[in-house]
Amino acid sequence: TCALPIYRQIGQGKPLVILHGLFGSSDNWLTHAKKLAEYYEVTLVDLRNHGHSPWSVEFSYSLMVQDLQGLLLELQIHRPILLGHSMGGKLAMHYDQAHPDSLEKLIVVDMGVKAYPPHHAHILAAIHAIDLSKLSARSEAETILKTFVDSEGVRQFLLKNLYWEEKGKLAWRVNFPVLEASMNEILSALPEFESFTPALFIRGLLSNYILDEDIAQLESYYPDAQFSSIPQAGHWVHAEAPDAFLDAVLSFSLR
Repeated sequence: TCALPIYRQIGQGKPLVILHGLFGSSDNWLTHAKKLAEYYEVTLVDLRNHGHSPWSVEFSYSLMVQDLQGLLLELQIHRPILLGHSMGGKLAMHYDQAHPDSLEKLIVVDMGVKAYPPHHAHILAAIHAIDLSKLSARSEAETILKTFVDSEGVRQFLLKNLYWEEKGKLAWRVNFPVLEASMNEILSALPEFESFTPALFIRGLLSNYILDEDIAQLESYYPDAQFSSIPQAGHWVHAEAPDAFLDAVLSFSLR
Protein backbone atom coordinates (compact mmCIF):
# COMPACT_ATOMS: atom_id res chain seq x y z
CA THR A 1 0.00 0.00 0.00
CA CYS A 2 1.03 3.56 -0.54
CA ALA A 3 -0.11 7.09 0.24
CA LEU A 4 -2.10 8.81 -2.48
CA PRO A 5 -0.08 9.94 -5.50
CA ILE A 6 0.98 13.56 -5.70
CA TYR A 7 -0.91 15.48 -8.40
CA ARG A 8 -1.50 18.96 -9.77
CA GLN A 9 -4.62 20.39 -11.37
CA ILE A 10 -5.16 23.21 -13.82
CA GLY A 11 -8.10 24.47 -15.84
CA GLN A 12 -11.78 23.75 -15.49
CA GLY A 13 -14.41 21.76 -17.32
CA LYS A 14 -14.73 18.05 -17.97
CA PRO A 15 -11.99 16.01 -16.30
CA LEU A 16 -8.90 14.89 -18.23
CA VAL A 17 -6.28 12.89 -16.33
CA ILE A 18 -2.71 12.48 -17.63
CA LEU A 19 -0.38 9.59 -16.72
CA HIS A 20 3.33 9.92 -17.57
CA GLY A 21 5.63 7.13 -18.72
CA LEU A 22 8.50 5.20 -17.12
CA PHE A 23 11.19 7.42 -15.50
CA GLY A 24 8.94 10.43 -16.20
CA SER A 25 6.81 12.73 -14.07
CA SER A 26 3.91 15.16 -14.34
CA ASP A 27 6.49 17.89 -15.11
CA ASN A 28 7.00 16.38 -18.59
CA TRP A 29 3.36 17.19 -19.38
CA LEU A 30 2.98 20.72 -18.01
CA THR A 31 3.29 22.49 -21.38
CA HIS A 32 0.56 20.34 -22.92
CA ALA A 33 -1.57 20.51 -19.78
CA LYS A 34 -1.64 24.31 -19.98
CA LYS A 35 -3.04 24.15 -23.52
CA LEU A 36 -5.50 21.35 -22.67
CA ALA A 37 -6.63 23.34 -19.61
CA GLU A 38 -8.33 25.77 -22.01
CA TYR A 39 -10.88 22.96 -22.56
CA TYR A 40 -10.63 20.67 -19.52
CA GLU A 41 -9.88 20.38 -15.85
CA VAL A 42 -6.52 18.66 -16.25
CA THR A 43 -5.12 16.47 -13.47
CA LEU A 44 -1.45 15.48 -13.81
CA VAL A 45 -0.45 12.50 -11.68
CA ASP A 46 3.00 11.46 -10.44
CA LEU A 47 2.88 7.66 -10.36
CA ARG A 48 4.38 5.84 -7.35
CA ASN A 49 8.20 5.78 -7.34
CA HIS A 50 8.20 8.76 -9.74
CA GLY A 51 8.18 12.54 -9.42
CA HIS A 52 7.05 13.82 -6.02
CA SER A 53 4.92 10.77 -5.21
CA PRO A 54 5.83 8.38 -2.38
CA TRP A 55 8.30 5.57 -2.92
CA SER A 56 7.33 1.96 -2.31
CA VAL A 57 9.19 -1.34 -2.59
CA GLU A 58 6.05 -2.72 -4.25
CA PHE A 59 5.40 -1.76 -7.84
CA SER A 60 2.81 -3.22 -10.20
CA TYR A 61 0.03 -2.14 -12.51
CA SER A 62 -2.61 -3.43 -10.10
CA LEU A 63 -1.16 -1.28 -7.29
CA MET A 64 -1.02 1.77 -9.56
CA VAL A 65 -4.65 1.12 -10.57
CA GLN A 66 -5.52 1.22 -6.84
CA ASP A 67 -3.46 4.41 -6.37
CA LEU A 68 -5.27 6.05 -9.27
CA GLN A 69 -8.71 4.94 -8.13
CA GLY A 70 -7.98 6.32 -4.65
CA LEU A 71 -6.96 9.65 -6.12
CA LEU A 72 -9.99 9.92 -8.42
CA LEU A 73 -12.31 9.16 -5.48
CA GLU A 74 -10.51 11.71 -3.30
CA LEU A 75 -10.81 14.39 -6.01
CA GLN A 76 -14.39 13.33 -6.87
CA ILE A 77 -13.45 12.86 -10.52
CA HIS A 78 -16.10 10.85 -12.37
CA ARG A 79 -15.85 9.50 -15.92
CA PRO A 80 -12.63 11.25 -16.89
CA ILE A 81 -10.86 11.13 -20.22
CA LEU A 82 -7.74 9.16 -19.27
CA LEU A 83 -4.58 9.87 -21.28
CA GLY A 84 -1.40 7.86 -20.73
CA HIS A 85 1.98 7.75 -22.45
CA SER A 86 4.06 4.57 -22.68
CA MET A 87 3.90 2.86 -19.25
CA GLY A 88 1.18 5.39 -18.35
CA GLY A 89 -0.75 4.21 -21.42
CA LYS A 90 -0.50 0.62 -20.28
CA LEU A 91 -1.66 1.69 -16.82
CA ALA A 92 -4.62 3.54 -18.41
CA MET A 93 -5.66 0.32 -20.18
CA HIS A 94 -5.24 -1.70 -16.96
CA TYR A 95 -7.46 0.88 -15.22
CA ASP A 96 -10.09 0.58 -17.94
CA GLN A 97 -9.97 -3.20 -17.60
CA ALA A 98 -10.31 -3.09 -13.79
CA HIS A 99 -13.08 -0.44 -13.85
CA PRO A 100 -15.16 -1.04 -16.99
CA ASP A 101 -17.43 1.81 -18.11
CA SER A 102 -15.78 4.26 -15.70
CA LEU A 103 -13.99 6.30 -18.37
CA GLU A 104 -15.48 8.77 -20.83
CA LYS A 105 -12.67 8.09 -23.30
CA LEU A 106 -9.19 6.61 -23.36
CA ILE A 107 -6.13 8.06 -25.11
CA VAL A 108 -3.07 5.81 -25.29
CA VAL A 109 0.17 7.38 -26.53
CA ASP A 110 2.65 5.04 -28.23
CA MET A 111 1.95 1.86 -26.28
CA GLY A 112 0.45 -1.47 -27.32
CA VAL A 113 -1.09 -4.33 -25.32
CA LYS A 114 1.71 -6.80 -26.16
CA ALA A 115 4.73 -7.65 -24.02
CA TYR A 116 7.90 -5.73 -24.90
CA PRO A 117 11.45 -7.08 -24.82
CA PRO A 118 13.83 -5.43 -22.30
CA HIS A 119 15.23 -2.24 -23.86
CA HIS A 120 16.23 0.03 -20.97
CA ALA A 121 19.61 -1.60 -20.22
CA HIS A 122 21.66 1.40 -21.42
CA ILE A 123 19.65 3.78 -19.22
CA LEU A 124 19.98 1.56 -16.15
CA ALA A 125 23.71 1.08 -16.83
CA ALA A 126 24.08 4.87 -16.92
CA ILE A 127 22.21 5.28 -13.62
CA HIS A 128 24.44 2.61 -12.01
CA ALA A 129 27.52 4.46 -13.25
CA ILE A 130 26.46 7.72 -11.61
CA ASP A 131 27.62 7.82 -7.97
CA LEU A 132 25.62 10.73 -6.58
CA SER A 133 27.78 10.94 -3.45
CA LYS A 134 30.74 11.91 -5.65
CA LEU A 135 28.99 14.57 -7.74
CA SER A 136 29.25 18.28 -7.08
CA ALA A 137 27.33 19.45 -10.18
CA ARG A 138 24.50 18.19 -12.36
CA SER A 139 26.75 18.61 -15.40
CA GLU A 140 28.95 15.78 -14.09
CA ALA A 141 25.95 13.44 -14.23
CA GLU A 142 25.26 14.58 -17.79
CA THR A 143 28.85 13.78 -18.80
CA ILE A 144 28.46 10.21 -17.50
CA LEU A 145 25.06 9.83 -19.20
CA LYS A 146 26.61 10.81 -22.55
CA THR A 147 28.73 7.66 -22.61
CA PHE A 148 25.62 5.45 -22.33
CA VAL A 149 22.72 7.40 -23.86
CA ASP A 150 23.12 8.83 -27.39
CA SER A 151 19.91 10.82 -27.48
CA GLU A 152 20.19 14.36 -26.11
CA GLY A 153 16.40 14.36 -25.54
CA VAL A 154 16.52 11.19 -23.43
CA ARG A 155 19.48 12.54 -21.41
CA GLN A 156 17.60 15.75 -20.60
CA PHE A 157 14.48 13.72 -19.76
CA LEU A 158 16.49 11.63 -17.24
CA LEU A 159 18.31 14.65 -15.79
CA LYS A 160 14.95 16.23 -14.94
CA ASN A 161 14.79 13.63 -12.16
CA LEU A 162 17.96 14.90 -10.48
CA TYR A 163 17.52 17.46 -7.70
CA TRP A 164 19.43 18.96 -4.77
CA GLU A 165 18.12 17.15 -1.71
CA GLU A 166 20.21 19.43 0.47
CA LYS A 167 23.22 21.68 -0.09
CA GLY A 168 25.87 19.70 -1.94
CA LYS A 169 23.77 16.51 -2.10
CA LEU A 170 22.08 15.35 -5.31
CA ALA A 171 19.28 12.75 -5.33
CA TRP A 172 16.95 11.07 -7.84
CA ARG A 173 13.19 11.58 -7.83
CA VAL A 174 12.82 8.15 -9.46
CA ASN A 175 13.18 4.96 -7.43
CA PHE A 176 15.47 3.28 -9.97
CA PRO A 177 16.27 0.11 -7.93
CA VAL A 178 12.59 -0.83 -7.52
CA LEU A 179 11.75 -0.01 -11.15
CA GLU A 180 14.69 -2.06 -12.37
CA ALA A 181 13.55 -5.01 -10.23
CA SER A 182 10.00 -4.58 -11.60
CA MET A 183 10.99 -4.40 -15.28
CA ASN A 184 9.34 -7.72 -16.24
CA GLU A 185 6.04 -6.45 -14.83
CA ILE A 186 6.41 -3.04 -16.53
CA LEU A 187 7.01 -4.68 -19.94
CA SER A 188 4.37 -7.39 -19.55
CA ALA A 189 1.38 -7.86 -21.85
CA LEU A 190 -2.13 -6.86 -20.87
CA PRO A 191 -4.46 -9.76 -20.11
CA GLU A 192 -6.88 -10.33 -22.97
CA PHE A 193 -10.12 -8.38 -22.65
CA GLU A 194 -12.61 -6.41 -24.68
CA SER A 195 -13.52 -2.83 -23.84
CA PHE A 196 -16.11 -0.63 -25.50
CA THR A 197 -14.56 2.55 -24.13
CA PRO A 198 -13.92 4.86 -27.11
CA ALA A 199 -10.15 4.77 -27.50
CA LEU A 200 -7.55 6.70 -29.47
CA PHE A 201 -4.10 5.22 -30.03
CA ILE A 202 -1.53 7.85 -31.04
CA ARG A 203 1.74 6.49 -32.37
CA GLY A 204 4.95 7.99 -33.66
CA LEU A 205 5.84 6.43 -37.00
CA LEU A 206 9.55 6.64 -36.11
CA SER A 207 8.83 4.53 -33.00
CA ASN A 208 8.58 0.73 -32.94
CA TYR A 209 6.10 0.51 -30.04
CA ILE A 210 2.97 0.18 -32.21
CA LEU A 211 3.74 -1.51 -35.53
CA ASP A 212 1.26 -1.91 -38.38
CA GLU A 213 0.88 -5.58 -37.47
CA ASP A 214 -0.13 -4.66 -33.89
CA ILE A 215 -3.24 -2.76 -34.96
CA ALA A 216 -5.50 -5.81 -35.42
CA GLN A 217 -4.69 -6.93 -31.86
CA LEU A 218 -5.47 -3.47 -30.48
CA GLU A 219 -8.80 -3.48 -32.35
CA SER A 220 -9.67 -6.85 -30.81
CA TYR A 221 -9.17 -5.34 -27.32
CA TYR A 222 -10.78 -2.02 -28.29
CA PRO A 223 -13.45 -2.46 -31.00
CA ASP A 224 -14.21 1.29 -30.76
CA ALA A 225 -10.60 2.34 -31.42
CA GLN A 226 -9.18 5.02 -33.68
CA PHE A 227 -5.56 5.45 -34.66
CA SER A 228 -3.51 8.56 -35.27
CA SER A 229 -0.04 8.09 -36.76
CA ILE A 230 2.33 11.04 -36.54
CA PRO A 231 5.06 10.74 -39.19
CA GLN A 232 7.77 13.00 -37.75
CA ALA A 233 7.68 11.56 -34.22
CA GLY A 234 9.28 8.71 -32.30
CA HIS A 235 8.25 7.32 -28.91
CA TRP A 236 8.09 10.75 -27.24
CA VAL A 237 5.35 11.82 -29.65
CA HIS A 238 4.09 14.70 -27.50
CA ALA A 239 7.57 16.22 -27.18
CA GLU A 240 8.71 15.59 -30.76
CA ALA A 241 5.56 16.73 -32.59
CA PRO A 242 3.63 18.80 -30.04
CA ASP A 243 1.24 20.53 -32.44
CA ALA A 244 0.25 17.38 -34.33
CA PHE A 245 -0.10 15.59 -30.99
CA LEU A 246 -2.44 18.22 -29.52
CA ASP A 247 -4.49 18.29 -32.72
CA ALA A 248 -4.99 14.51 -32.49
CA VAL A 249 -5.96 14.67 -28.80
CA LEU A 250 -8.42 17.53 -29.19
CA SER A 251 -10.08 16.32 -32.39
CA PHE A 252 -10.82 13.00 -30.63
CA SER A 253 -11.64 14.28 -27.12
CA LEU A 254 -13.85 17.22 -28.09
CA ARG A 255 -16.02 15.17 -30.45
